[in-house]
Amino acid sequence: MGAVMGTFSSLQTKQRRPSKDKIEDELEMTMVCHRPEGLEQLEAQTNFTKRELQVLYRGFKNECPSGVVNEETFKQIYAQFFPHGALPCCPGSRHLPFLLCLADASMYAHYLFHAFDTTQTGSVKFEDFVTALSILLRGTVHEKLRWTFNLYDINKDGYINKEEMMDIVKAIYDMMGKYTYPVLKEDTPRQHVDVFFQKMDKNKDGIVTLDEFLESCQEDDNIMRSLQLFQNVM
Repeated sequence: MGAVMGTFSSLQTKQRRPSKDKIEDELEMTMVCHRPEGLEQLEAQTNFTKRELQVLYRGFKNECPSGVVNEETFKQIYAQFFPHGALPCCPGSRHLPFLLCLADASMYAHYLFHAFDTTQTGSVKFEDFVTALSILLRGTVHEKLRWTFNLYDINKDGYINKEEMMDIVKAIYDMMGKYTYPVLKEDTPRQHVDVFFQKMDKNKDGIVTLDEFLESCQEDDNIMRSLQLFQNVM
């Protein structure tokens, strides 16, 4: 998937290719074990143009010839695709940016994989991939925040509890440890989670609902500024 980003970022400098190559791009869609939805349908469902989808698909197919990716493969290629761990991570933290954690991808990718795997099938298809990418790069504020909420809602029950938050936040702090100075204290993740819930758990019932999450994030200027960072990634 590293090829996806490199190729996609140079789109604006390329000339339109001959129609023969365009036809070949379409034919590539039939040469894998899983055939994605038509480009027109994906164009309607995402914020990418047909040409951008063609480039993204070419890179995805290069990395995943079968047309799907399992968790182990996802972990292996995540570092190439997001070398700086640039995905939502720590809302409300003064120590970690909301979207730009310098993460060890192999430790964090497990949670990201399950956020991409929206149907919980144990594999991510091209459609899953571009849908998530569309939200993270070009979605509305609400779409990005809802996706982030889903990342934290590990058991997919519609709420974020302290245990779920601790699982992800601890993993993030473990990844950040060697990049921070001074080194973070061992109890820092728990302190962060306590602060998070005190701010977001409006009715003090020990869980954070989607509405509470959306309201709290939109009240935080640091989080809102961080959300805007993704708009210039591609």
